[in-house]
Amino acid sequence: FCAQGDMNKNLQTCVQLISGAARRGARMVFLPEASDFIAENRAQAAQQAQTLDGAFMKEIQQAAKDNNIWVSVGMHEQQATGLPYNTNAVVSDEGMVVAAYRKLHLFDVNVKDGPRLLESTSSSRGDRVADVVDTPVGRLGLAVCYDMRFPELAQSLRARGAQLLSYPSAFTEPTGAAHWEVLLRARAVETQTYVFAAAQIGRHSAKRSSYGDAMIVDPWGVVVARCSRTTSEPLLALAEINIDYLEKVRREMPVFSHKRPDIFSDYSS
Repeated sequence: FCAQGDMNKNLQTCVQLISGAARRGARMVFLPEASDFIAENRAQAAQQAQTLDGAFMKEIQQAAKDNNIWVSVGMHEQQATGLPYNTNAVVSDEGMVVAAYRKLHLFDVNVKDGPRLLESTSSSRGDRVADVVDTPVGRLGLAVCYDMRFPELAQSLRARGAQLLSYPSAFTEPTGAAHWEVLLRARAVETQTYVFAAAQIGRHSAKRSSYGDAMIVDPWGVVVARCSRTTSEPLLALAEINIDYLEKVRREMPVFSHKRPDIFSDYSS
């Protein structure tokens, strides 16, 4: 969907997607990066950010509980001092926040004839890899958007036991057209995990728009579900997650047992 500066409106959309996913039989739903709001400036981001026990997350927790479904949601997490974190939070079907990952890699980029975004001017950088989370659909590793360009994070999560990776995103249009799908499929293939990439789509403001193309990729690198790029209306893409198939892929292509930490010690997990 296309979040804007109105947090209440964005929250309504999130709740509708949560209930819609539950009605269609999903056991977990993944919402995009910055599902709470996309600010027009740094001041707005600082003013609107909330803690994990703020009103926005409380409503997400209640929706998860009411619909008996797990939720991954991207939000701006206010901290006691400093800029907010860009956070991927996981809520159980009992309405409890069970995990929160703070984005490690901030998007400070100036693309020729494209976007100039300095995320570090509005967000704080996280300082650790989050623990893998046991969910009804598998063991979930958490990341956010630009993190997908750093395979060492995905590799680390796989080494910690991840069967699924979550990349809630608001990818720029030029970089999305060039790299979005290939990066997601690469992370799925190299880690032999399911990859969930919920994505913002459309124009958020006069200065910012997002590429969209939310998708789910299987451990063989096949896109098994995706949302249309022809509309910015809220949409769901559903897929069956087959952990037996994942284990079969890993058994028949045992790349992690072929790693050479004796040679590549700096890159081994």
